[in-house]
This record gives sequence, C-alpha cells and structure tokens, in this order.
Amino acid sequence: MAAVSEFHLPLAPADLLRDGGPGRYVVREVLSARELPPALAAFRADFRARGALAVLQHFDCVYSVLHHFRAVGVAVKEDALELMVRVVTHHSNELPAILSDSGLSHADRAAHLNALKMNCYLLTGLMDAFEMETCKNSCLEVDPGRKNKKNHAKTSGSMWEEEREPLLRLLTQLLQLDLCQLWGGLKVEEEFASLMTGSCYRILENPSIGLQRYRVTREAVTHLLAVALVHCNHMFSATLKITQMLQHFEHVAPVFARAVSLWAKEYGLKSLVGELLREIGQKCPQDLAREASGVKGYATFISELAEQIPALVLSNMSVLLPHLDEENYMMRNAVLAAMAEVLVQVLNGDQLEEAARGTRDKFLDILQAHVCDVHSFVRSRVLQLFTRIVQCKALPLTQFQSVVSLAVGRLKDKSVIVVKNAIQLLAAFLSNNPFSSKLSFADLDEPLKKEVQKLKEMRARSRPIAAPVVAPEEEWEAMLPEVRAATQQLFQPLEEGEEEVLEMEETVERTVEQITGLLKKLRYKSAARLTQKALCQFQGKEPFISPGEENEEATILGVLKRLYTGSCLGENSEDPPHDNSSDEIEEVVQEEQPQTELVKQEMLVQYLQDAYNFSVKITEALNLISKMMYENSVSVVQEAIEFFVTVSQFGVPQALLGVRRMLPLIWSKEPAIKEAVLNAYRQLYLSPSEDSERAKAQVLVHSLSLIMVDASLGTIQCLEEIISEFVQKDEIKPAVTQLLWERFTEKCPCSSLERRAAVMLLGMMARGKPEIIGSNLDILVTMGLSEKACEDYRLPQEVCNVISKLASNPKPALEKNSAPFRLLQSHMLFGCLSETVSKGFAQPSSHWIPFMEAAITLIYQLAEGAEEICADILHVCCQQALEKLQEADEQKADAGDSPQRVSDAAGSLPTFLLLHLVSLVGQVALQQVAYLEVSVSAELRRRRILKEEKTKKQSDTSTKKQRPQSTGNESTMEEELGLVGATADDTEAELIRSICETELLDGKHLFSAFVPLVLKICNNPGLYSDSALSAAAALTLGKLCMISSEFCDSHLRLLFTMMEKSTLPDVRSNLIIAAGDLAIRFPNLVEPWTSHLYARLRDPCPSVRQTAALVMTHLILKDMVKVKGQVSEMATLLIDPEEAIVGVAQNFFGELANKGNAVYNLLPDIISHLSDPNSGIEEESFHTIMRHLFSYITKDKQTESLVEKLCQRFRTARTERQYRDLSHCLALLPVSDRGLHKLQDNYDCFADKLQDPVVYNCFQTLLARFRRAGIKPETKALAEELEQKLSASHNRGLDSTETCQDGSQTPMPRPAKQKPMRSSRRQPLSPANTDDDFVTPPSRTLRNQKRAPKRLPRKKAIITFSSDEENDSEDELSAGLREEETPTKTTPITRSSARRLR
Repeated sequence: MAAVSEFHLPLAPADLLRDGGPGRYVVREVLSARELPPALAAFRADFRARGALAVLQHFDCVYSVLHHFRAVGVAVKEDALELMVRVVTHHSNELPAILSDSGLSHADRAAHLNALKMNCYLLTGLMDAFEMETCKNSCLEVDPGRKNKKNHAKTSGSMWEEEREPLLRLLTQLLQLDLCQLWGGLKVEEEFASLMTGSCYRILENPSIGLQRYRVTREAVTHLLAVALVHCNHMFSATLKITQMLQHFEHVAPVFARAVSLWAKEYGLKSLVGELLREIGQKCPQDLAREASGVKGYATFISELAEQIPALVLSNMSVLLPHLDEENYMMRNAVLAAMAEVLVQVLNGDQLEEAARGTRDKFLDILQAHVCDVHSFVRSRVLQLFTRIVQCKALPLTQFQSVVSLAVGRLKDKSVIVVKNAIQLLAAFLSNNPFSSKLSFADLDEPLKKEVQKLKEMRARSRPIAAPVVAPEEEWEAMLPEVRAATQQLFQPLEEGEEEVLEMEETVERTVEQITGLLKKLRYKSAARLTQKALCQFQGKEPFISPGEENEEATILGVLKRLYTGSCLGENSEDPPHDNSSDEIEEVVQEEQPQTELVKQEMLVQYLQDAYNFSVKITEALNLISKMMYENSVSVVQEAIEFFVTVSQFGVPQALLGVRRMLPLIWSKEPAIKEAVLNAYRQLYLSPSEDSERAKAQVLVHSLSLIMVDASLGTIQCLEEIISEFVQKDEIKPAVTQLLWERFTEKCPCSSLERRAAVMLLGMMARGKPEIIGSNLDILVTMGLSEKACEDYRLPQEVCNVISKLASNPKPALEKNSAPFRLLQSHMLFGCLSETVSKGFAQPSSHWIPFMEAAITLIYQLAEGAEEICADILHVCCQQALEKLQEADEQKADAGDSPQRVSDAAGSLPTFLLLHLVSLVGQVALQQVAYLEVSVSAELRRRRILKEEKTKKQSDTSTKKQRPQSTGNESTMEEELGLVGATADDTEAELIRSICETELLDGKHLFSAFVPLVLKICNNPGLYSDSALSAAAALTLGKLCMISSEFCDSHLRLLFTMMEKSTLPDVRSNLIIAAGDLAIRFPNLVEPWTSHLYARLRDPCPSVRQTAALVMTHLILKDMVKVKGQVSEMATLLIDPEEAIVGVAQNFFGELANKGNAVYNLLPDIISHLSDPNSGIEEESFHTIMRHLFSYITKDKQTESLVEKLCQRFRTARTERQYRDLSHCLALLPVSDRGLHKLQDNYDCFADKLQDPVVYNCFQTLLARFRRAGIKPETKALAEELEQKLSASHNRGLDSTETCQDGSQTPMPRPAKQKPMRSSRRQPLSPANTDDDFVTPPSRTLRNQKRAPKRLPRKKAIITFSSDEENDSEDELSAGLREEETPTKTTPITRSSARRLR
C-alpha cells in the first residue's frame, strides 16, 4: 500500500496520461474497447476480495471506459456504472469506522484518501458522460430520419433518469461524513468539493430539469449542494458558479431561487443570499446591455427570491438599487418587483417601527416614480405591482390619493399594456377601498360639509376664554422685518463656509416641528432655508403648498407665517393661563373629554375628505375609460367593460353612462368582446342578491327599465340583442315574464313609463321566443289598443312594435316554402288599429304620427288585404278633414282666419290636421311600395316554386310509368325548368314595376287625390310656413317619388331645390334621407344630382351635416354613388366642430379602408382638392385630416407608389402651400427601403423646394423615422447620401436667397396669390341661391362632348392627383339648362338586387 502514488484530481482527463512529477499517479495504459469487459470482470473480482481499495489497482480499467465512452457499447457503460456505484457505496459504509479508528496509520489513511478520490472521480465522470449523452440524444429526437437511435436514446435516457437520483443521494451521504480526517484534520480540499458538485451543476444545465417530473432530482441536487456548502466550504465557488449559470441558462433562475431559499431557511446559509445579490449588483451595466439572456436570468432570480425570502432580500436591497438607474428595463422590473414583495410580506401593517415606516415610504416613492418610467414595460409592471399591493391591503391610507392619481394619469398612456394595467389597478382600488360600499361623491359631499361645520364649532368651543396677552399675528408682524431680511439672504450668493448644514426630517410633521422650533429660537435664516428645502421635497403637501402666482420669497414667508401662528394658537389652547394650580387641574379634567371628542371628529372629517377625493378621482377615470371601449385593442376593451361592472356595484352614478356606452359592442366582430358584454350584463342584471324569484325579477325589471329611460333607438336595439341572447339560453326566469305581463295589464301598480318599458321588454324577449307574444296577442290588443290609448299614443306605438315581432321572427320549424304568417282582415287587431288611428287623426297630439307609422307598418306586415284596410283608414280620415273644412267654411263669415290655421281660397284647416293627413298619405304610400316589392314578390315566387315542384313530381311519376328510353330528356327538362324559373323572376319583377309605374299614381288610385296637396305645400313655403308641416310634406314627397320613376324624374328638381333653399333644417334633413333612398331605388335618375348631395356636407346646420354624412356613408359603402374628388367633402368632416360628425367621418373612412385599396385610390383626389388654395382648408386642419387618412396606408406597395406620386406632384405644385402640404404627406408615410429608393430616384422633383424650411424639416422627419424603424446596413449609405443631398439643396437655396436679398439680378419665384380665408372650415353655401342653380345638371357624357373642342393635346404624360371632376365642379354648380334640356339618358349604375337580370 505504501507503494501507491498520490492521486491528484486533474483539471482535465488528459492530465492523468501525462507524468505530473514524482509521487503522482499516472494512468499506465488505456485499454482498448475489446479489452474492457474482461478488465471490468477482474476489477469486480478484486473488489470482492479487497473492497473499495481495489480501485488502486484497477483505476485504469474504468478510466479507459471514460476515454472510449462514445465507442463502447451500452452494456459496458452500464456495467461500469453499476460497479462504481457498488464500490462507492461500500466505501461510504466502511468509512465511518475507518475515520473513527484512532490507530489508523498514515499509509492506510493515504490509501483510503486515494481510493476515495479515485472512486469519486470515476463515478462523477460516468455521471457526467451519461448526462451529456442523454442531453445530446434528446436533441436528436427531433430528427425523423434516425428512428433506431431515437428509440435507443429514449431507452438509454430513461434508464439514466431513473439512476440519477439514487446516485445524488449516495454522493450526499458520502459528503456528510467527517472526511476532514482523511486530510489530516484539515478542511476538505476545494478540488474534491468541486468534483462532487460539478455533476449537480451539469444536471441543472439540462433545460428540461424544470419539469414537474424531475422534482425529486431537483431536490436531490439542492440537498447535495447544501451539504457541500456546509461541510466543504463551497461558498465562494458556489457564488461564482450560480452567477455564471444565471447568466447563461435562463431556465435555472427559478430552480436556484428555490434552492437558495431552502439553504437560507433550513441550513442557515443566509450569507449566501447577500453574496449572490452583491455579485449581481456589481455587474457592469454595459455587460448587461450586451447579454440580454443573462439579464433575464438575473431578473427572474431576484423576483423569485424576493417572493420566497423577502426579509433577507430587504437586508441586501441597497446593493440592487443602482440597477434602477440603468438602461435595461428587465433589471428595473426585477428590483421593483422585489420592493413590492417586501412591502406586501414584510413592511405591512400598522405596528411598524419608525425606521421600517421610513423604508416603506421610500420604497413606495420609488415605485410611484417609476409609474412614469421611459419604458412601457416598466410602467405596466409597476402598475401590476401596485395592484398586488392594493389587493393585499399593504398600501397605507396616506398614499391612496397619490397612487390613484398616477393610475388615472396612465389612462392616457400611448402603450396599450400600460392602459390595461392602469384600468386593472383602478378596479383593484375600488374593490379594496377602505371608505364605503357606495362611492357617489354627490352623496358624500353633504355629510362632509356637515361634519366640517361641526368640527369648526367644536374647535371654537375648545378655545380658552381668556385671550392671550399678545396675539400670534401681532407677534408675527413684529418679527416680519427680521424674517424677511433673513429670507432674502437665501437668494444671495453664499460666502465660503457660510452655509449651515441642516438635516431635514423624513416626515412632514417632524419637519414642521423643526421649523417652528427654529423660529422660536430666533434662528430665522435656518428656518427659512429649511422651509425652502421642504417646499421642494414635500411639494403639494400641507402646509408646504406653493401658489403658482407667487414668487419663492413670498411663498416661504407665507409658509413660515402659517406655521408660527398655528403653533402659537396650539400652545395657547393647550396651556391657557390660570391664576392658581387647583383651578388648572380642575380645568384639565374638564377639558380631557372634549379634547378626545375633538380628535375623533378630526379623524371623521379626514376619513370623509379622503373618501370624497377618492370618489372624485374615480369619476374622472370613468370619463376616460368610457372612451376606450372602442379602441382597437381587444384586451383594453375587455378591461374597460369589467371596470364598469365593478364601478356599477359601488353605486357610482356615472357608471350607468358607461354601461349604456358598452351596449353597441354587442355587435362586435370579436367574439371575446361580445362575450364580455354579455357577461357584464349577466353580472349586473341577472345575478341580484335577493332571495326569492319574485324579488329577483323585480330588481331585474327595474334595472332594465332605468336603462331605457331616454334611450335612443340604437340603445334599445342593442339591449334587444342582449336580452334575446339571454332568452334563447333560458337565462331569464319565467317570473320575469310574469311580472312584465302584470305591469302591462296593470295588475301590478306602476307608472306609465314603467308600463311602456314592460311592453318594450316583452318585445325584446319575443325576438328570442316569439311565442311569448303569440300566445298573448289578444291581451296585447285589448289592453294596449283600448279606449285609453288616445290619452297617450306612446303605449299603443310600443304595442304595435311588439306585435310586429310575429312577422319579423317566424317560427324556425316552418318549412322554407310555407306560407308567411298573416292574420285575417277581420281580426280584431286591425279593427282596433283602424279605430285608434281614425280617432286620433282629428286630435292634436305630438305622439300620434309615430303611432300611426307603427300601426300602418304593422297592418302591411300582418294583414291579408292590407291595402283595403289602409284605404278605409284614409277614407275615414279624409272624411273627417272634409267635415272640418265644411265647418270652417260655415264659420268663415262670422270669424276671421285663425293664425293657427292654414288658409287658402277654398277655406282653412287646422295645421295639425293637414300635418296628420300628409304624414298618413306618405306612410301608406311607402308601405304599399314595400309591400309590393317584398311581400307580394316573395309570395309570387313562393307559389311559383310550389307549382314547379308539383309539376316536376307529376312529370317524374309519369316518366316512371313509361319505359325509360334515355337520360337526355330528363336533363333537358331540368334545363327548361331552370330557364322558366329565371324568366319567371323577371316577369314577376316586371309585374311589380308596372303596378308601381302605371297604377298606384294614376287617376283611378287613391294616392292621386293627395299628390296636388303635397306639391302645393312643397311649392309654397311662404303660405304653408309651419315647420312640422313643411318637414312632413317634404318627407311625403320623397315617399311618393319612391313609387314611380316617372313621377320621381318629374319632381326631382323640386326635391333638390327644397333641399338647397329651404330655411328649415328638418326639411333639408328629411329630403337628404329621401334622396338617399331614391339613389338606391332609381340610381340612374339621381346620379346627375350627386354633387348636390355632397354639397349638404357643408350645410351650416350641424344636424343636417350629420344626416348628410350618414346618408353619403351608406351610399358610398354600398357602391350606389361614384366616388371621386368629391369624397374630399367627407374628409373635411374630420375637422368638424361637432364631435358626433367627426365620429361619423372616422367610421366612414374606417369602413372604406376595409374595402381593399379604396382609401389609397382616393387619396390623390383628396390631397388635390384639399391642398388647393381655394378650398378654404387651413394648413393645420389639412395636417389633421391627412394624419387620419394616412393611418390606413399600411402596405409597402401602397407606400412606395404614394412616395413616387407625391414626388411627381411637386412638379405641378403652383403655390408654397401646396408643396408644403405634399412634403407633410410624405413625412406621414412609413417609408421602407424601396420607398427610400423611390425618394432618391425622384429627388429632382422636389430639390428646388428644399429651400423652404418647412419642406426641409418634413424630409428630415421622414429620414429620422426611417432610422428609428431599424435601418439595414446596405441602405445606411443611401440614407446618408440622401441626407447630404437634402442638406446641400437646402443650404444652396438659403445662399441663393441671401444673394437675391443682397441685390442679385436673379429673380426669385413669387408664390401665387391666395384668396383670404376667414375660417378653418370652408364657408357654407349661401342660402341666397338663385333659381338657376337648381336645374337638372347634364350628364357627364354631354359635358365631356361640350368641352372636347377646347382641350389641347397633351405633349407629355404627367402624373398628377387631379380627379376627373376637379375641373368640372364649377361647371356643374353653374349649370343653367332649361327644363326641356333635361337629359333623358344618363350613365347607368348597376343596382344591387336579389332578382336575376334578363
């Protein structure tokens, strides 16, 4: 044994093959792969004889296995591993007895030490080899071409994963022994500790070690490293190794965080936490900036460690604070997250010491400062941390207001994720607020004022009766000259050594005490200097509030005065002078109780003030969040919806506005948003806290009725969609339906408003289940259309709307070709409707016309022979009008004309009667057309299809009876049937058209009797001056024009003349709507008048502009109007003063952008028109419009093309304003590499314009944006070259300008004269238009023919942005054709129709 050389652990396996010096062990021979099996057998036999010391003779054998590990077979590897496990296990079991043997010789100790080193070296070597092979094979599993190796790898890998954990336990057991005895009582050498722990680190390098199935392995590694740290002095090496692995392997951060936490808690290794954090804190910021993966590992480790051992992280937080000032945002996030965990788990509660409170406040200040961090990820992370702090109730009440204010401010952040987290934080504040379950600031205002007044009275009573000898104000006036002189010295330069060092207290209260103490000691200068510092540190906090209008000296003096006089008053009230000590003691006993009450009252007032301020901030947030419901980000919309649900539960009154505002989102194309709206209404209305079903139904009905108060038609439609969804899913209980019927039938006492709401809710539910109405139709008719209906026509109007659900919601069980649901003409419904309409005709009521329109619509939807019923109604109403006329004629001789009557030569009628008659005629005419076009047409087609199917069945039956000869006859017959079907469609359409054209308005039909009356009212606005009558007559004229193209053509001039010249906004709005309908029904007739429709977009009345914008939006999006340069009129609405009109314009362009390249194709025309000097659009307004329109240009090809076109346009720009506008448009484009090449290729187009600073700055902005987008190396040179050319052209232009100013003979181009502009919007059309302006404009073909001789042939094609109509608009507006010159042929426009064309 004495002859054995000493074994030194090598740095590399190859070191054992070289002679390391005398007395050192060297591998004598590396066996070949074929020699290994017998050598291992010999080792095994010797091990049985000699035990663990057998390795001294057979080390080379296992070393050879490691040397040839890749070449040898699996059996040899597993045999070697099994043998070494047995050897080390045996050695570990016998070492305790050997180490405890005091008589152990030096030679035996050396032999066992060598054997231990050899055995551990070989075992850990085999472990490392197996681990590396498993990792390599797991990577090869993704290769589909190596199936055999894949299966082999799986088998080998799974074998090793099973063996790994027992081996780690074996090494742990070995390290727990007192191995120092083998080193002569000294510590275990560092190389041996590194050998034992190296396998642990190598196992942790495997990316899959974090999986749940390897939890036992992770625990074994953790315990092995802990034993090495405790017994082998592995602290320094472990610190370096863990830091390196965190930098290079992201996946180990959570593993090491749990391990370090375990070591600190169970093994007492708390110093390791400090060493690791200090090592991370000392990392160079430049190195961290280069190693992104390393930063992520460090950040994760810090965050995870703070969650598990926050107290230890707090004690070492100072070494991490420098990372808050570095560029890398991940480290800032990690340090801030660690602070938040410390605040939640350590610095939480009211029992903190003064130092702990100071640390808490400092951490909160740091977190609040980073709410405004430059990086959006940091801002969003801090908001998340504050959300956790608030949810854990770890935020002091004194910090509530400041953090809420910060969260409200972040609602305006540009980053979507920041806004989302700000909303979540505000929702957390609401859910965890310590104030009240009801946060209406209106309700809190009154109690606050009351308690403040009570506090003032208590303070007045607590003041001493005896007045002080000298008032504090008088003392201050005496001190003021000296204090002012001392304060003025602060603003003079200090002499050397003059400044006095003052340490300011951490809190406001302590600082106030310090300043008042200095004033009483007559140290005025020190007090003033301390006040100056406090104004900076405690800015905005009482009493250090500086008014904006005062200078700093006045502010300091004001604060000092408040502090001094306040402290004197406090002293006087606490220590009033007394004559004798017995009276003083008695006074103190008597005042002790009032002082306690005063403190309680002060606390109550402060509580109410905090609650009021919190409610005000939440209300401010509501207004901002309600505008976010229509953002592009789905997550922000979802958060906004959830926020309003939370706010509603706390009784904030403004929450109802947000609940209504989310209603239109039910139509969203995003399923997540639609589901969020449904969930919101489900939580708000379908989950009341009452116990009984009846009580729940009452709460639900009451809440939904509140929404419908003053609700618009759009709001009601959205609510109907939501309720129908709930009904279809059976989420609305039968008790709700029962309560609604009881309210309608007045079994349950309710107001008229609640009764109408009940009917409307029943109609909404009927959309989901029509049988709700169908089974109770008689009740609706008898109760809703009774004699009381004349008292308020709003209820019968809603009843008609509800019954109409039967027609619009047919039962799904009906077959496709079944007859539509209609009631007999004799049904009581139509009798009641006719009677109610007729009775109300002769009574003045503002609600009769809406009811009449609903009743006529319902009759045409449900009645058999609807035209007969409506003819009877018209007849009865006309009879009443004639009777009134006769009465007027009889009374005409006795009394003069009343101003409330409309007079003419034939007599007079009450205005309301004429209004009712005209409205009734128009509604019947419109519904008659709709009835023919929709219902009759569909019924004709249904009957024809049934007849064809019946004929086909009969022919099939007869064919089967005959002997089949050929299949050709069958196909021929099918083709003939198809042809017959197409021809029949056209025949039916022609039949309907002929009825409308030739029958409805001829002398035999009832409508013809009313046409002269309508035309007379429309043609004589002076005689018929009532605004409601004029509006109704205009609308009726439009409805009559819908009947016949011939009638429409002959009265279009009158219609558009009224649209332009009428002084009544309602008339113009009604005619715009009518013209829009006519453009769809008779597009070829209305097409020449399109410019007059666009002209209404400049109407002086906002409501008319909005109506025109809505109509033009529908026409353009349905392709019923040709879109050219006139679309610039829609673009100008983007700068309209009315927010609603701007919203319509934005919606129009948003929908237009979804239609392919529509916006891109229209941009040239829009730019051309708006940049024209005569357009009246100011430069800033032009920029606003272009910013919105260019946001739709997202494709690279569109950008490249626009860059080229805009550059070419510079050549034709005539004024300075035009090329400034063009350069601004270029600056708005996100230029790509190709776009930059286009800019370079067309440089000559704009080079001479670069002398203008505005143009030059626009191009500089374009290049700056290009660089920020990430410039490629190959285009960097091009960008630099272009920048140099831009600079050269700009400077050359400036030089030439200076030369001209010095007297050069070279003339400078003068800009064209511009007409003066009076406002940012174009001036509205003058109402004083002449009659010549309202003649039928000629068709475009005729205009082109008339202009053709004047055109000169172009010499060269130039790309411009002029539209086809750019030069024609003046001609169109000044058209002066006579009536006989009205064009009879116009450019056809294809009309969208479901019918097949011939």
